[in-house]
Amino acid sequence: MVESSEHVVAPAAGVVEGLDHWRTLEAHQQPPWPDAEKAAAVGAELSEVPPLVFAGEVDMLRDRLARAARGEAFLLQGGDCAETFAGATADQIRNRVKTILQMAVVLTYGASMPVIKMGRMAGQFAKPRSNDEETRDGVVLPAYRGDIVNGYDFTSESRTPDPARMLKGYHTAASTLNLIRAFTQGGFADLRMVHSWNKGFARNPANSRYEGLAQDIDRAIAFMEAAGANFDELKRVEFYASHEGLLMDYERPLTRIDSRSGEPYVTSGHFLWIGERTRALTGAHVDFFSRVRNPIGVKLGPSTDVAAMSALIEKLDPHREPGRLTFITRMGADKIRDTLPPLLEATKALEVQPLWVSDPMHGNGITTQTGYKTRRFDDVVTEVTGFFESHRSVGTHPGGIHVELTGDDVTECLGGSQNIDELGLETRYESLCDPRLNHQQSLELAFLVAEELAQL
Repeated sequence: MVESSEHVVAPAAGVVEGLDHWRTLEAHQQPPWPDAEKAAAVGAELSEVPPLVFAGEVDMLRDRLARAARGEAFLLQGGDCAETFAGATADQIRNRVKTILQMAVVLTYGASMPVIKMGRMAGQFAKPRSNDEETRDGVVLPAYRGDIVNGYDFTSESRTPDPARMLKGYHTAASTLNLIRAFTQGGFADLRMVHSWNKGFARNPANSRYEGLAQDIDRAIAFMEAAGANFDELKRVEFYASHEGLLMDYERPLTRIDSRSGEPYVTSGHFLWIGERTRALTGAHVDFFSRVRNPIGVKLGPSTDVAAMSALIEKLDPHREPGRLTFITRMGADKIRDTLPPLLEATKALEVQPLWVSDPMHGNGITTQTGYKTRRFDDVVTEVTGFFESHRSVGTHPGGIHVELTGDDVTECLGGSQNIDELGLETRYESLCDPRLNHQQSLELAFLVAEELAQL
C-alpha cells in the first residue's frame, strides 16, 4: 500500500453541486432493499466512518496511470472475481498479494519499466447479474449479488438483500487493507524473496520454457547486489485497491470532500471501474463517477463502437486529464483482433490518450456439460496476444492487464501447464461467481506477457 498523504477529508453531504444528480437517473443492477429506512440508516452510518483510502493516495495513483498511458509503466490489476467475507483471511489475502507481487517482478523485467500493482481487493464484494432471480427445482429466489448485498446459500433468509451487510463490507475492507499495508511495507515484498518464489516455479519441468527468463532476472538481481543497490528501498512497494463501482448505496456514502482541493473522492478504493452492464451514458453510474476525482475505468465489450466510446470520453474525461480514464477491454479471444483496432485508431484521431488494459477473462467464459462455468487458459492467452498485436498494428500503448486470479491452487480454469481438464475442475472449484486463474496459471500468464512486453 502507498504511504498516505496529509489530505483531510470530510463527509460529502450535499457539498458539491451536482454530486447527487445520479439519483434522478436510472441506476442499473441495484438491489431492492426490503427495508428502505434501514438502508438509509446504514448509509448515514457509512457517511461518518473513516475513509478507507486517502485523497493523496488517489492522486498518486492517477499520476502513475498517466505514465502507463504514455507507455512509461504497466498496470497489473488482479484479484478475486467476487470477494467474500469468509475469504478475508490472513492466509488468503497473503496468497493473493504474493501472487501479484510474483507476477509484477516478471513483468517489470520483461517491460523494463515500473509495474503498477493493483488488487481487485478490499471492496470487490458486489456483483452484477444477468437475471434478478434464480430458480432451482421450481423455487424462485433473488439472485446472489455478492456478500455485500445477500448470501450465497439458496434460502429465502440468505438471499433477501440486507443493507447491514454494507457495514460488514466496510469493516472487512478495512481489515483487508490493514493486512495489505503490512505485507507491502513490512518486508514481505522484498524483491529478492519474491524472485526466489518465481525460481521455484520456473524449475518445475512443466514450466521449463520460462527458466531462461527466470535465470536472466536472477543475474540482474545479482548484478544489482554486486553494484551496491539499496535493497532496503526494494523491500516496500506501492499497492493500490480497486473494485467495480457498482453498489451506489455504498459508494456514495463513502464519498468525501478533500479539505485541500474541495473536490469529491470516493474513499472506498483508489480506483473504481464501471462495468459493461452499468456504463449507459445516461445512467446513474456514469453520471456519478464523472463528478469524482478518482481515476475511473470502463469495461468495453465487443459491441462497443466508436461513437459510444467517444461519448464516454467526453462525459468522464472532458478535460483530457492524464491518468483519469482507463478503458478495460473484454472482447473475447475470437473478436479482439477485429474489434479493438478501430477503437484505438479513433482515440488517435480524437487526440486522447486513455490507458488501455486487457481483461482476457470476461469475454471467454464457457460452461461445461457438467455445469461448471470455466475459461480456457489458451483463450485467455490468445486474447492477451491479440491485445498486444492490435496495439502494435495501430501504434498505441498496451498499458496493462486485468485478471481474475487467486493465490490458491484451485481448479477453475481449463488448461495451463497443469493441464487441468473438465474432470479436474471438480477437484477444487471454489469460486461463487466466475472462474479464476490459480497461482500457477497466474505466474504462467505473467511470463507469457513478459515475452510480449519485451517486444515493445
